[in-house]
Amino acid sequence: MSLEKPHPRSKRPSIEHEEERAWVSFYKRVGNDLALATEVLAQLDSAPDMKRSHLALYLCCKESLRTHKARQARNKRIGIFVRWFCGGLFTQLFVQWPNAWRRALRQGGDIVAECLPETGKEPAMAKARQLAQEPTFATAQADFRQQRTGVSAEPAAATAEADASAPSPAIRKAA
Repeated sequence: MSLEKPHPRSKRPSIEHEEERAWVSFYKRVGNDLALATEVLAQLDSAPDMKRSHLALYLCCKESLRTHKARQARNKRIGIFVRWFCGGLFTQLFVQWPNAWRRALRQGGDIVAECLPETGKEPAMAKARQLAQEPTFATAQADFRQQRTGVSAEPAAATAEADASAPSPAIRKAA
């Protein structure tokens, strides 16, 4: 007989097979399941010989954690942008700017209305009414009417004499 002792069978072949299937399923699921990756990583860190025998699984777990961390950072940046857009830019674009335009148009409308001429009031008529109420204007107007009626009587007589000596319009046309 040999001096070496044969290794005792620690496990049955079916258990070893199931153990291998479990490790293979860990390889498949560790990329999508963060909790499983964390748990497997903790187990492999606690046992250095298991870590050496399943180094690819260890690296897959590390990659899964790194990917999750990058995804979280990206989501955080997107969340900050959305909060900024909805809180700041959206409020400015759809609330503050329309209010500012409304105020500007309201004040600008008053300015434009002041610049437009008044429709019903003629400035010359207002000045004429104001002058008509003054006593000096009334006397000046009466003097003007007197002069006009006196001068207009003399030219009217002169034009009547000129009309009598001139030929009629029909005769002027024939000549």
